[in-house]
Amino acid sequence: MFRPSIRRKIVGIAVGLIVLMVLTSAISAFMAGTVGHLLDELNDKYFPAYDHLARANIKSLERAIAIRRMMIAKMQDPPDEAGYAARLKAYQDADADVDQEAQAARKLINSIIDDVTTPSDNAALARIDDRIENATQETRKQLGEESQLLLRRLDAKDYAAARSSMERVDALRDEFTQKIDAIRADMLKQVYASSSVVIRNQRQAMLISIIVTALAATFGLGFALIVSSGITRPVRQLLEGTRHIEAGNLDRPISVSTGDEIGQLSLAFNRMVERLRRNERIRETFGRYFDPKIVEGMIDNPALSATQGQRCVMTVLFCDLRGFSALSEGVTPQGLVKIINHYLTTMSSPIRVHRGILDKYIGDAIMAYWGPPFVEPGEQAELACRAAADMIDAVATLRRDLPELLDVRSIPMECDVRIGVATGDVLAGSIGSEFMMSYTVMGDAVNLASRLEAANKEYGTRSLVSASAITAAGTAVEVREIDRLIVFGQTHPQAVFEILGRPGALTPAQMALRERYAQGLAAYRSQRWEDARKAFEAALEVAADDGPSLTLLKRIGGFERKPPPADWDGAWAMEHK
Repeated sequence: MFRPSIRRKIVGIAVGLIVLMVLTSAISAFMAGTVGHLLDELNDKYFPAYDHLARANIKSLERAIAIRRMMIAKMQDPPDEAGYAARLKAYQDADADVDQEAQAARKLINSIIDDVTTPSDNAALARIDDRIENATQETRKQLGEESQLLLRRLDAKDYAAARSSMERVDALRDEFTQKIDAIRADMLKQVYASSSVVIRNQRQAMLISIIVTALAATFGLGFALIVSSGITRPVRQLLEGTRHIEAGNLDRPISVSTGDEIGQLSLAFNRMVERLRRNERIRETFGRYFDPKIVEGMIDNPALSATQGQRCVMTVLFCDLRGFSALSEGVTPQGLVKIINHYLTTMSSPIRVHRGILDKYIGDAIMAYWGPPFVEPGEQAELACRAAADMIDAVATLRRDLPELLDVRSIPMECDVRIGVATGDVLAGSIGSEFMMSYTVMGDAVNLASRLEAANKEYGTRSLVSASAITAAGTAVEVREIDRLIVFGQTHPQAVFEILGRPGALTPAQMALRERYAQGLAAYRSQRWEDARKAFEAALEVAADDGPSLTLLKRIGGFERKPPPADWDGAWAMEHK
């Protein structure tokens, strides 16, 4: 009587396990199909629709460039009719492409709305579709009418009126671009929402798998207690391992000696212990390091936490607040804290946006760096230079915010920044005690970046960047060469550059200043003092307060009184730190 009962239990458990396996497979297949369908929609509809909107924006800019070139071709003496015709065709093609890309995006959005098998936000997508239609019909219609008026005025050689039309065309183009950007932002929200649905379905599948696995483990334990005493050994090991975990000992994984359900449970237990150890390492690391990217990098690559250090190429940035001493004299300690906190937040934001590592704050100075393993070696200088450009742009906001922060709106806050950027060999590693560690960098590149930050005082500039950083950054920013320096602590001269702005964003005055300054710098290095003086004075006609031009004019006066040595190579030695 007892044996048949056991047999029935064993068969019942086996059948139950088979049913659970079939259910798991069916549910997994269903969930996988659902997730796959959602992923297909993301890949085939959401992403292409977003790309079409981006290309529509690009084509709009190409159209604006074409019409501006048409205007230039017409205003030449004699007019460049062939160039005008070519630009006209480019303008017409770009205009057609804008409408084509917008319609392609609308088609994909409507196909998402029509698909009732996916949980899309059809109301939001319909609003996006209406906004695309509004942008392409109303704004482009106004833009087309104004563009035609511009062309007629160009044909009539009414250049003054044409310039006025060009301003309105630019305003309408900006309005169209803003609408498309807003639509793209809303479309991106829909992409994120759809991605969230995919993730939620994946988590549901995982939860179901965990529940089914737990049921299978329960059946397995019952089977072990009733049928086979040989399974008690791994059960005891599991119990012993659990007690170790309860006591806080995470270094005792259990051995897996069977391939049944208890063996599976043992494997799951070991994975749980490994996750607990990982979480414990995270908690310990957070007590010693601050920047989240450093923490993540050390968890993924434990070699980073070694105290031996490693030599690598990195890009280092130093930033200092100019006028801080004078500013601090006129405010209370509480106000000074507000100023420093707001300044550090404002200047640190571009560094974080461009994936830099904030190394430390030293009073009002900021040190940051880019390099492996946190960013790819080929993009570190580009990211650093873009961050520096954004920090320079943020000065205007900082000046506007500080009086509001201190509730002294009628008193202007004269503050500025000095930035030094250098790329080169550094020693990166963990430095500190067993209680507190800091992952930092040191070496020639760090010293050079610090010296270049200080050298801004000499030239009246906001930024000075080493030649190696500019070479590595490529066309990430617009620059001009300032001088060749021998900074304090080094013996070899190297060229230094000033960041003027983002690519293609220079004003005609900035381009003229760069060209005239370059002419003066060439004459200066050739010791043609009179030619250099004229070029620098011409630069000052463009920008009366251009610090580098004023500095080199002062040097020329000194060299005229006391000529440089015969072997002088045009480099200037900095005599202070």
